[in-house]
Amino acid sequence: MASLSSRDDGETLAEIEERHAADHQSFLAHRAFFWAKMAVFIALFVIVTYLLIDVEPRHNGGSWYGYALGTLGAGLIVWLSWLGIRKRRPTPGSWSLKGWTSAHVYLGLSLTVIGTMHTGFQLGWNVHTLAWVLMMLVIISGVFGIAVYAALPQRLSENRREMTREQMIESLAAIDKQLETAAQPLSREDTDVVVAALEQDVLGTGVIARFRGPDRHDATRSALDHISTSRAYDDDASDLAQQRVRSLLGKRAGQIDQIRRQMRTKALLEIWLYFHVPLTIALLAALIAHVVSVFYYW
Repeated sequence: MASLSSRDDGETLAEIEERHAADHQSFLAHRAFFWAKMAVFIALFVIVTYLLIDVEPRHNGGSWYGYALGTLGAGLIVWLSWLGIRKRRPTPGSWSLKGWTSAHVYLGLSLTVIGTMHTGFQLGWNVHTLAWVLMMLVIISGVFGIAVYAALPQRLSENRREMTREQMIESLAAIDKQLETAAQPLSREDTDVVVAALEQDVLGTGVIARFRGPDRHDATRSALDHISTSRAYDDDASDLAQQRVRSLLGKRAGQIDQIRRQMRTKALLEIWLYFHVPLTIALLAALIAHVVSVFYYW
């Protein structure tokens, strides 16, 4: 019988708990904020050396110090851009995907100092400034992504109420089947509005559909309003059927709202990438143009 304090592979209970804690630790706090400390050190080092080193006539990207910062900045940009490929090969350890992402965030922020000091604050209408502007836009979009990932997962978890997306869809399908049966005793007019609700595509996957909330074109709510305000039936059985349909339509509307909220929140988690990734590609192109032009006119 295995010991409670160890596993067959020799891993102790303390090591298991430490590994599980690391698994649930935010990438921002990875290794006790190691990469945050490293980024702060690099930024402070660059600022101090910028102030202490005397460059004539003034700091600029073409000085030896400017070339040093430019080389460091360009290397970081290329390395940071590798994260998209790195995500496809998850590995454990110090250079796990979580560690790589943590380095990506904090070293990316340090580029605001490295890149700006590299320019020597000499900006103009040229490809060099274009590369700096694109770099800043990439960093800003990345900061937005960090804020989104820090806030929205909790909202996703709360909205799920311990249900997966598939379970939400299955619950909606079950309600629809009950509605089909429950609506049969109703009048033709009432049945038609229920059928219209069942036939409407309420879970469209387009960008607008994912961000759209309930509106006046929602057939389920229209059917609910119609059934709620229509006249009572003459016999008790039909009246009970109407109440049953009204209850199911209310459940259907609530289930649709839950799925839409989930889709909307997930879209917010993803949409910033539609800006961050193209901006990164544009930055790499501008960086190549910047480097080529520098060496061409050197």
